[in-house]
Amino acid sequence: MELKNKNALITGGTKGIGEAIVIALLEQGAKVFLCARDEAAVQQKVEALKQVYGNRVFGSPCDVSNFEDVQHLFQEVEQRLSGIDILVNNAGVGCFSTVEDLAITDWQQTLAINLSGVFYCCHEAIPLMKKRGGGYIINIGSLAGKEAFAGAAAYCATKFGLVGFSEALMQEVRHEHIRVSYVMPGSVNTDFGRHQKTDKATTWKLNPEDVAEVVLNLLKMNPRALPSRVEIRPSEPPKKG
Repeated sequence: MELKNKNALITGGTKGIGEAIVIALLEQGAKVFLCARDEAAVQQKVEALKQVYGNRVFGSPCDVSNFEDVQHLFQEVEQRLSGIDILVNNAGVGCFSTVEDLAITDWQQTLAINLSGVFYCCHEAIPLMKKRGGGYIINIGSLAGKEAFAGAAAYCATKFGLVGFSEALMQEVRHEHIRVSYVMPGSVNTDFGRHQKTDKATTWKLNPEDVAEVVLNLLKMNPRALPSRVEIRPSEPPKKG
């Protein structure tokens, strides 16, 4: 896909992996609409990026766990960009606790954002992509979607679910010229996650820009080829034991 002047929507686009993807797409000449729950953060990020990339940057607050919010988001995207070619579902939360100690509200929020939010955005994006003759949906997952670990039942459940959702969606829309891929990063050097111990030795981790590079490579693949699942992990994590 030639990215210049393509229209992209990135959820969770104000920091971490989402911010890196936003910048990578802007560098390629795309028009980018970003969203996040924090209205002030969205406004500040859009204003800062406009200083560099001009009027190719747009943004709006959105809680992807709220379907009405998502509907309003896509209405604004359609109004501002006149369509969408690329959707990157990056918004997510990490709540880490044993099942016994996990608050019901944390369980519900994790599923609502990490899984329902992806469904809502895809539900709204697909008709708009069909109007434009196709598009690309990229879901940012995690290696936790294939390798569960203790203390992350809610998070792992959503990432395992995202794998199944993405694979089913890929088969549903492939003949509409809509490609679907999901990216599964390992440890990334961001402030993602709550209730985790601080790890100051992070030089071995992936950087958000590494994930953004994978997203760009997917978008630039010849349309006859579809790398539907991409795992990316640190080359040299700490040795165990």
